[in-house]
Amino acid sequence: MPITSTTSYTKVQYLQRQAASLLLYQSVLQGEVGIAFLELLQAIRYTDSDARGCLEAYGRYFHALAAKNQNWEDYLITQLLFSNNPFTKLVQVKEFEELPPALVAAVRHDLQILQSLYECSSASLSEWIQSVAHMPISPVVWYKEQEFVGVETKFATYLQDLDNWGDAVEELAAYYRQCGSGLFAEYRALRWQAGQFIGIRYSDPVKLSALVGYESQKDALLKNTEFLLSGEMALHVLLYGSRGSGKSSLVKSLLNEYSERSLRLLEVTKSDLKDLPEIVEHLRGVSQKFIIFVDDLSFEEDDDAFKALKVVLEGNLTARPQNVVVYATSNRRHLIREFFVDRPTPKDNEEIHAWDTMQEKLSFSDRFGLTLTFEPADQKTYLKIVQHLAAQAEINITHEDLEFQALQWATRHNGRSGRTARQFVDFLKADLRLFSANNNTSNTSD
Repeated sequence: MPITSTTSYTKVQYLQRQAASLLLYQSVLQGEVGIAFLELLQAIRYTDSDARGCLEAYGRYFHALAAKNQNWEDYLITQLLFSNNPFTKLVQVKEFEELPPALVAAVRHDLQILQSLYECSSASLSEWIQSVAHMPISPVVWYKEQEFVGVETKFATYLQDLDNWGDAVEELAAYYRQCGSGLFAEYRALRWQAGQFIGIRYSDPVKLSALVGYESQKDALLKNTEFLLSGEMALHVLLYGSRGSGKSSLVKSLLNEYSERSLRLLEVTKSDLKDLPEIVEHLRGVSQKFIIFVDDLSFEEDDDAFKALKVVLEGNLTARPQNVVVYATSNRRHLIREFFVDRPTPKDNEEIHAWDTMQEKLSFSDRFGLTLTFEPADQKTYLKIVQHLAAQAEINITHEDLEFQALQWATRHNGRSGRTARQFVDFLKADLRLFSANNNTSNTSD
């Protein structure tokens, strides 16, 4: 049965038609919140006698917003900025003046529709629910303070102050050119899994300032990353050396240092390296800069992953994109396992040029343009790392006691390394906080 208010009925019908007529930005309404919004409009338009369906639809809409922790208006703008469609992809590789007129017209059309949906606030929906359900008071309205950050805040404010969103096409194109679209705009860290990109919502928070020791290696990696961010041809990098020396942490810290400059970190496991040429083609022409991070790299003989990585490192007929580099870590200097049986002998009658094959194996790491070596930490370096981490953690014990405990920890656990230093400081920090607090409480009680 249609809702009793003719004005509300007409408005809801209009919004449904608008939503159905989107040409490029359908994805804005395909998430959980968007679907709940459309289902609520449908429920309001066709309310049953006791309005139960309408109230349940409002509950799902409220729940979806609460789960996202966003207002309807903020959610809609976020989805607009993260949308991945032909327009958002093309503006990252072409100037605005070169875009097909029909594409620009479609974006203008969709922006005007999204503005009308934006103006249908949760407060308005709550009032409609009160009316059609004949409730004495309107349902609770989900609301929270706006939390856009950086460039998103600037563009969101620009849209909110604009009388006609259709006039924002060129500004929107500039935004996509700067910030990208889709998952690459939404997430700073991603992984390649089962043939697709997966966003990592909670990436490792390790900071560059927390890493001490290996200063020359750090400086070289930072310089190469600056090349990448500046649009210069950066080198692929192999970081190899002793376990626990901070190779992986150093790469991950780059994301927290440079993500505001459109750096993205893409994790690819060894088992997925066969897809590397495909991954690189996906990233070509995207506005962000990508570090493909391969951790703990090594190969078996005749490994397909070895061949795929070799193609990316050395190139083929396809030009290498300047926005992508590979940073790999390994505990092995020679990345392909070699056995004594592999070494050619005078009796070797299986391959004429066996020495060439062996040399290819041994020289694979040379295909990385830059190789950074991480030697095992000596006592001086280990204690320097401990002191730095302890100062950051605000651990208040004497210098002598800190060093004594740190050396004991290294002896009893995993030897001297940056990882061991981090584990020791984390343990000491928790130990001092918990047991010092308990001791103080006991003394107070006594």
